[in-house]
Formats: sequence, C-alpha cells, structure tokens
Amino acid sequence: MTSSPRTGAHQRAPGRRLLPADPLLRRLVLMALVNSVGDGLFVTVNVLFFTRSIGLTPTSVALGLTVAGVCGVFAGVPMGRLADRVGSRRLLLVVGPLEAAAVLGYAFVHSFAVFVVLTCAATVLSRGGAAVRSALIARALPAEGQVRSRALLRSVMNAGLVVGSGGAVLALQADSYAGYVTMMVLDALSFLGVTVLLAGLPVSASTAVTAAPGGGTGAAGEPRGPRAALRDRRYLLVTALHAVLELQLAVLTVGLPLWIVLGTGAPAATVAAVNAVNCLLVVVFQVRASRGVTDAASAARACARGALLLAGGCLVYAAAQYGPGWAAAGALLVGALVHTLGELLTSAGGWTLSLDLADPRSHGEYQGVFMSGQAAAHVIGPVVVTLTAVDHGAVGWVVLAGVFALSGPALTAAVRGPAPGAAPTAGPTAAPGTAVRPG
Repeated sequence: MTSSPRTGAHQRAPGRRLLPADPLLRRLVLMALVNSVGDGLFVTVNVLFFTRSIGLTPTSVALGLTVAGVCGVFAGVPMGRLADRVGSRRLLLVVGPLEAAAVLGYAFVHSFAVFVVLTCAATVLSRGGAAVRSALIARALPAEGQVRSRALLRSVMNAGLVVGSGGAVLALQADSYAGYVTMMVLDALSFLGVTVLLAGLPVSASTAVTAAPGGGTGAAGEPRGPRAALRDRRYLLVTALHAVLELQLAVLTVGLPLWIVLGTGAPAATVAAVNAVNCLLVVVFQVRASRGVTDAASAARACARGALLLAGGCLVYAAAQYGPGWAAAGALLVGALVHTLGELLTSAGGWTLSLDLADPRSHGEYQGVFMSGQAAAHVIGPVVVTLTAVDHGAVGWVVLAGVFALSGPALTAAVRGPAPGAAPTAGPTAAPGTAVRPG
C-alpha cells in the first residue's frame, strides 16, 4: 500500500522525532505535551494538598479517590456515544474548560462530601475525555500510520509527566497552600491551552459523524446501523483480557514500591530508580516497540510477547527477596527493565486491537468500552497486587506472573474469533476508520 503524505510523517531524524512534519500530528503532539505537563504538576502534589492544606485524612482521600475511580469506569461509554453523535472535537472543546474548572474547584474544598463530589466529576471528565480523544485520533489520523503516531504521543506524554513532576518539586519544598494552589492553577491553564490547540486542529470532516447511531447504511454497503460495543462479545472479551495486562500499572506504582521497602533489602531510593528506568524507556523506545504492529493478528502477538515479559518481570521481582541489598537493587532494576519492555508491547498491541476490532462508525462508543476496561484495571489493580505480591511475597509474585502469562495466549485466541455481525467484506482487520475519512 502506498503511504499517504501523512503516513510516517513523524519518522524523521531521531533528534527531531518529537517535532513531526505533519501539521495534524504536530498539533496533537503539542496537545499531549501541554496536557501531560499539567498532569505531572497535579499528580505530584494532589495527595499532599488534600491532606496538609485541606485537612482531609489519608483514609478519607483514599476512599474519595476510590469512589471517583469507580465513577470513571462508567464514564467512557456514554461519553463515547455522545462523541459519535456530536463529533469528538466539538465535545472536547466543552470537556477541556470543564476539567479546568474542576481542578480550580479543589482550592475551595473544605469538606469530605464536597471533595468526593468534585473528585468524581473531575474523574468522569478525565476518563470520558480520554475515550473521546482516542476516538478523535482514530478518525483523524491515517490508519496505516496510526499505531506509530500513538506511540509517539505516548512518548511525549511520559516526557511531559517527567517535566511536570520536576516542576512540582518547588511546591513540595514550599509545602504551602499557596504553592499547591499554584500547581492547580497551572494544571487548569494546561487544560485551557489544550482546548485552544484543539480549536485550531487542522481537521474537519475526518472527525465528523458519518452514520446516525440509530441506523443507515453501514460501511462497505452494509444495510444496517453501527454495531453496539456493549453487545460485541469478542470486543468485550478482548477488552477484559487486555485490562488484565493493564494490571502492570498497579504492579509498578503500588506493588513494587511497597515490595522494595517491606520485602527486600534494597535501599528505598530504588523506588525512584525503578520509576526513572520505566519513564526513560517509554520515552525512548515506545515508537520502536510499535514497529510491526499493523493489524489485529500482529497486535495480539505483541500482547502475547509482552505478557510473557510482564510475567518474567514479576519472577525477577520475587527473586529480589533473597540476597544482600545491592543484589536486590540490581534484580529490581533488571525486573523493571523486563517489565517495561512488556508494557511497551502490550500498549502498542492494545491500541491496534481497540481500533481494528471496532466498528469505524462507532469509534467513540468502542473506545469508551476499551478505556473503561483500562479504568477498571486501574481501580482494582492496587487491591489485586496488594493481596498477592505485597501480602504473600514471592508466592504472590509467582501468582501474578501466572496471570500475565495466561492472559497473553487467551487474548490471542479471542482475537482469532469471528467478528460479531461483520460482513465478509468488512473483516476485523480492515483498516480502522476508513469509512469515516474523506478521500
């Protein structure tokens, strides 16, 4: 297939990889960078702000964040359906300012009840907005270069998180209400900045809705309306299995720090070293890891390989329980390396599966389902990792390794299944979004 002018537009010299030539992708990169810098500022200080400035107890904050996480699980599908009806960009132009208002609202919180309501609202907007952005990218970018484009965006987002987290150090050192609120204001400004960039996004018909959700002629002349994602059993199964692989985030952010401090002789500074290894590898190698992931079959194989690497990382973490502190630290860093390689592959595979197996006339709803699966994994992940690796040590790590190792082949088998209701001319490996892009 001959590449379109946009395909591979970001494949430039390594030193300029974050500045793609294509104006659409360049605008998306800038949006990702601005948004992730704001996220880095907020995530680094929010818990301390809630406890030290607002006066909430750590237990109250944890409860509120858990309730908000559950609300976020159910945000993707309705927001995705709305995006299918009104257009992804139009909806995001509203969501961005609302997210800014929600962040600024934290400065006026003085009770647990208000905190829970505001956190739930902010999380619903965040999770729902992620699904809508994914649908926008699905419709706006050429199918044949989309995985590499998403890999580039993820690399930029991780770089932005590092920058934002570094900038928040000043607020942490000041440890004052004014310093924390300044971070909130800057995060709100990042949402508004993304909205301004979105308004100038050089795309028009490619983000428009092409088929009414209630009916009409489908892709390739299919005489019925778009499939409903919640009735697409194969898509739901793939979403659930990939959500199991998403438990790796809780392993990295919850299980591993606790394991380092409570279960090994490694110094506490190893936690920071592990996080640095993960962030650096994602920034540098995510684009490279996406090579060869071109359709649902190759995506499933990438997820299967990634699952084995995640399992291997868990086994290395388990081995860190034995030996002196320096050996434990070395094992943990090796485990983080293997873990991150698995993360890179499962991320690249997941993007392709979420798109190739979706009905291109309902990208919003389908992306909402897939994002809800990820959100559910992020909510239950800390509990799963705590009940296994943290509570039961090496045995728990082996159990987690088994879960990851089995999920990969199961996902591959699920992808091979027939597409529900698909016409012979519109198989699951058809280029996602081809029915909604202008010629």
